[in-house]
Amino acid sequence: MAVAISRRGEVEPFHAMDILAEANRLKALGTPVISMAVGQPSDPAPQRVRDAAAAALKIGRIGYTDALGLAELRQAISAHYTEHYRIEVPVSRIAVTTGSSAAFNLAFLAMFDPGDRVAIAAPGYPAYRNIMGALGLDVVEIELDGAAYLHAEHLREAHRQRPLKGVLFASPANPTGAVVPPGDLKALVDAARELGIAVISDEIYHRLAYGAPDVTALAYDDDVTVINSFSKFYCMTGWRIGWMVLPERLVRPVERIAQSLYISAPELSQVAAIEAFNVTDELEVIKARYAWNRELLAKRLPELGFSFAAPMDGAFYAFCDVSRLTNDSMEFARRMLAEAHVAATPGRDFDTLAGHRTMRFSYAGSHDDMIEAMDRIERWLR
Repeated sequence: MAVAISRRGEVEPFHAMDILAEANRLKALGTPVISMAVGQPSDPAPQRVRDAAAAALKIGRIGYTDALGLAELRQAISAHYTEHYRIEVPVSRIAVTTGSSAAFNLAFLAMFDPGDRVAIAAPGYPAYRNIMGALGLDVVEIELDGAAYLHAEHLREAHRQRPLKGVLFASPANPTGAVVPPGDLKALVDAARELGIAVISDEIYHRLAYGAPDVTALAYDDDVTVINSFSKFYCMTGWRIGWMVLPERLVRPVERIAQSLYISAPELSQVAAIEAFNVTDELEVIKARYAWNRELLAKRLPELGFSFAAPMDGAFYAFCDVSRLTNDSMEFARRMLAEAHVAATPGRDFDTLAGHRTMRFSYAGSHDDMIEAMDRIERWLR
């Protein structure tokens, strides 16, 4: 029997996940690997979140919900925008999703047709490029060339070369941790509106900025599509629960597609996520540890020859230029894992053009692990 394989499977691998798989293989063999490869908090979901899930299981059936999510969770998300950002977001514009990954799928499918040109920054999160490529979109990677984040002029220049249908940006960003200042964020949104470019703002690292308050792109335009998640600040990666804030005109198209692709996000995760907004004090303690880890890496990585390719303003990543140590960050990452037993992500994931010169280190783990990882790398490089 013939096996049919589409060209969609030819997208670039997600190298961070390949590194994680190898790290897990080594761990299973008894190797004491420290993983700084993926953006996953080492802490579990807060106790109150886990208790809510346990209580739901005791009650009985966990089933389907509305495709847009439980009303109580959507109301909690709406209240979060009022409390945290001081803006009003109607419940009707909120869609609960199976992690931010499903939200990106839904946004790309509902907003764009095959062949549409959609811009992202390079370096940037690889799943943007890979999902859009699999869906047949024309991905325009805008090289930042030393800039910390995407500026309005980057967008104007890319649009001048050939018109864009959409743009996706993140603040704080993965892999760089860079935060777009409010004035530049407004200028970027304003430029997109002027040029007729649809905007998707990835805000999954909100509440993880270290020097400035969060500013949502919704503050500057109601027609922005915002994607957020419970994975990062809320320590709920494996629960696979996220959300979107949509322009009114996009709600029904997203709902129709979600009904067929996902039916709904997991009800158990939705019930638990309602409590995530009620444990800020506990989560701020975890964020304080990230800040402590950040201080450690800010000192130790340059001492080891890793210069910073971007400021660590937010998220929990150190994005480093490794050209003093290697011209092949992929091979360097493999050797560092095999020989020093420290996993980090090669820059190829984030920038197909210049990624051979960069690596990303996640500092979402314990402080002791961060100290040990730096010591291991130091011994390995001697």
